[in-house]
Amino acid sequence: MEVIFKVIRQRPNSSPEVQSYLLDVEAGNTILDCLNRIKWEQDGTLAFRKNCRNTICGSCAIRINGRSALACKENVGSEIALKPQLGSANQVQEIPEITIAPLGNMPVIKDLVVDMSSFWDNLEAVSPYVSTAGRQVPEREFLQTPEERSQLEQTGNCIMCGACYSECNAREVNSNFVGPHALAKAYRMVADSRDNNTENRLEEYNEGTTGVWGCTRCYYCNSVCPMDVAPMDRITEIKQEILNRKEKSDSRSIRHRKVLIDLVKEGGWIDERQFGLQVVGNYFKDIRGLLGIAPLGLRMLTHGKFPLKFEPSQGTQEVRSLIEAVQKEEGK
Repeated sequence: MEVIFKVIRQRPNSSPEVQSYLLDVEAGNTILDCLNRIKWEQDGTLAFRKNCRNTICGSCAIRINGRSALACKENVGSEIALKPQLGSANQVQEIPEITIAPLGNMPVIKDLVVDMSSFWDNLEAVSPYVSTAGRQVPEREFLQTPEERSQLEQTGNCIMCGACYSECNAREVNSNFVGPHALAKAYRMVADSRDNNTENRLEEYNEGTTGVWGCTRCYYCNSVCPMDVAPMDRITEIKQEILNRKEKSDSRSIRHRKVLIDLVKEGGWIDERQFGLQVVGNYFKDIRGLLGIAPLGLRMLTHGKFPLKFEPSQGTQEVRSLIEAVQKEEGK
């Protein structure tokens, strides 16, 4: 079948342009196969990265129809099935189209090749290797139980393709956030029984919005990861390790999570009056925080949007029982 590949091309210091290529392909051809044919048969100037062609190296990550993926893993048939092929007046197009673009959150070098310096710098920032003391060569091999080794399997599958980093909303608005790839690797270090620097790591990952609290929990990193590493789940596990060690008074991020749970247990849903006072105002201890939310409170009050009383929701006892059951299970 014929397919039009609309490639977003860009050179340094220039605006991106769309260039279309018509190919006669099979449904099972991978997107990388098609890019190779475009380069070999039609336009030798097209730039993109590739290497293994077997979903191992991660080199060929690009955006395909608006989402980050590996070009060697996705095929023509599945891409056409995912994207409605509609033209003007919602008429089905005779020739389907597939849009190819470079990864996001990184500057473009040329065409589909991006500068991944920030990606690697942020990975290095979380110290993604076992601590020095943990790397001391023993008389025999490094020993781990099957259970200890199993904690590393999922994060060990990461191939550093950059798909999660490309789609990270938190990274897009917060240049200090290290990114889901780095924090997934960070969890691997926290979970590694050979590492003896866990407490220092957790303090580092707890820092402001640079670490785990910068994550907006949008799930995009999970949805695009080609290796099912589930970076957001790993970030959540680091958060839980931090929460187990911290008190509400330690930081606003800690209070946000703990107060949320306490208020839901108490009322079934959140009493937003208490939530603001306890999280931002730190139980009336943070005067600056209280002054910061005072204008919002006054505007809500004058517009009749400030609730003067709070009624617990129906089923509060059941909600409380569920939360306590989960907390008890996690504490085992």
